[in-house]
Amino acid sequence: MTTEPDATGQPELPPGLAPAWGTPPRPRRGPKPSHSVAQIVAAAVELADADGLAAASLPNIAASLGLTTNALYRYVGSKDELLVLLADAGFGPPPEPLGGPGWRATARAWTEAALDRYRARPWLLDVPVRGDAVTPHLLRWTEVLLAALSAAGLSDVDALGCARLVADFTRGTAERLRARVDPDSASFPAHADGVRAFLRPLLADRGYPHVAALATRREYPTATDVEFGLDRVLDGIAALLEASRTGD
Repeated sequence: MTTEPDATGQPELPPGLAPAWGTPPRPRRGPKPSHSVAQIVAAAVELADADGLAAASLPNIAASLGLTTNALYRYVGSKDELLVLLADAGFGPPPEPLGGPGWRATARAWTEAALDRYRARPWLLDVPVRGDAVTPHLLRWTEVLLAALSAAGLSDVDALGCARLVADFTRGTAERLRARVDPDSASFPAHADGVRAFLRPLLADRGYPHVAALATRREYPTATDVEFGLDRVLDGIAALLEASRTGD
């Protein structure tokens, strides 16, 4: 998608991209700003940590800083821009050092570190994902995976595809883990026996023989079984690496 230039002749950037990289906002008429974008984002993170993403609204942020909502627009142009900045600040940079001997150990450490961030700040899962990372902290997480996968022998393009795969697996796993501790979720352990008892007599009769067999034997991976899924993802990357070495 092409980016159209704005009135100044500069390309129009996605919301939040320029301030995330420290580019100062365009000068506006009026009194000198009393706060910084970093202070606005820090206040938003504090509100989200306390009461979830919905609490980090523009009126709540303004009130916490003693500003009016209209004054807040001197720092952030829109709610979309705020969400971009909030996600980058909330996730923060990856821990250092992050990795181990070889790409597989690095990918495993990366996944565990990212899951820790999601556990600490589950509201990050409520921030919409709009394409690849483009902000400093989130790109640093991507860079860690790219460095390990490229060093193992993947092309830059294949390394990025595999990094996306690991990131998508991690976010999906974090969402399932959050559902497990949400008492309103049907997968919450308190409901699990009741759900199985309700479904068991229906599954075989209505054309779900394989699911019925699993439900009867109770032999299936739990939603918290991270290792099984991660190993399968890493096995796929290992197969791609082997194919790239042999030319298959």
